Amino acid sequence: MKPMIDLKRQYLEIKDEVFSVLNEVLESSQYVLGKKVLELEDEIGKYHEVKEAVGVASGTDALHLSLKALGIGEGDEVITTPFTFFATAEAILYTGAKPVFTDIEPDTYNIDTSLIEKKITKKTKAIVPVHIFGHPADMKTIMDIAAKYNLKVIEDCAQSFGASLNGKKTGSFGDAGCFSFYPSKNLGAYGDGGMIVLNDPGAADEIRKLRNHGSKGGYRHECLGYNSRLDEIQAGVLLVKFRMIDEYNRKRREKASLYNSILSDAVITPVEKNGAYHVYHQYTIRSGKRDIIQQYLKDNGVSSVVYYPMPLHLQDAVRFLGYKEGDFPVTELVSREVLSLPMYPELEETDIRFASKIIVKCLKG
Repeated sequence: MKPMIDLKRQYLEIKDEVFSVLNEVLESSQYVLGKKVLELEDEIGKYHEVKEAVGVASGTDALHLSLKALGIGEGDEVITTPFTFFATAEAILYTGAKPVFTDIEPDTYNIDTSLIEKKITKKTKAIVPVHIFGHPADMKTIMDIAAKYNLKVIEDCAQSFGASLNGKKTGSFGDAGCFSFYPSKNLGAYGDGGMIVLNDPGAADEIRKLRNHGSKGGYRHECLGYNSRLDEIQAGVLLVKFRMIDEYNRKRREKASLYNSILSDAVITPVEKNGAYHVYHQYTIRSGKRDIIQQYLKDNGVSSVVYYPMPLHLQDAVRFLGYKEGDFPVTELVSREVLSLPMYPELEETDIRFASKIIVKCLKG
């Protein structure tokens, strides 16, 4: 079976560098919040042209701690998308706030900014846009709305490391940008990890306390915090891969272009809006015959995945929010039609052509 992603192949290409940095960490005997974490924070902060970057234990924690540090809490409302991984809503709920879902654009699958203002109430305190699949959300409109209503903006950049809008990196628009380093991400660790980028030193200090049991050190605890520290080994691995991220993303874009050239007449292929730099964390097509295509791919030895088969507003875990089927028709339609195909920097052209031709043959048959 052709895999969705081949992490081993990438590892073998950088194996010597990885072993070198791992040996350095092991020799140092400093395994948590050491020099590698500081170095990674510094490099990622510079890359995004922000003042602060704080490493945490996961992308979920990045969202949660950012919301907490920016004052989101019990009784507040946070506007976000129902077409995303569950962690986006989960992090909001962790704070005691309520996710308020807004339907998505039918082409980028990002939050539909034309609908946001209709969802704003006196309880609304923040917007959490998600740069889904690696395409930037409409951050200019979102930031204009946030300024108009005095709202915080926490960007969910779990799938968009290196993506940009008019030359400005995702994560650097809002009050905080939250990244996941889960192994399958564009910049992935060999375990869990996350990062928050921001321009507010006060909020950054608060996050540093929250990630370390509410303490700046010295066994003095100023607040109730969490255990959310990025470890040195993961930071070391990420430093090796970070230096290649732009090249990795360039290759992803090449793969996407080849897919598009073959599939554009057969299915709905990904768009790239003016000014957007899409990094294709996923290459996701749409078709009313999605399930037939997926089975045909499987029968021919090609993996594919549905991200996401059930929108957040219909998940059992958030049924108490009171949403029902039909509330977000675009999201629900997209969830029935999307299919993600193999995508990673080392993916061979022959594999792309093989998978694409299977889809074309399936739809002609």
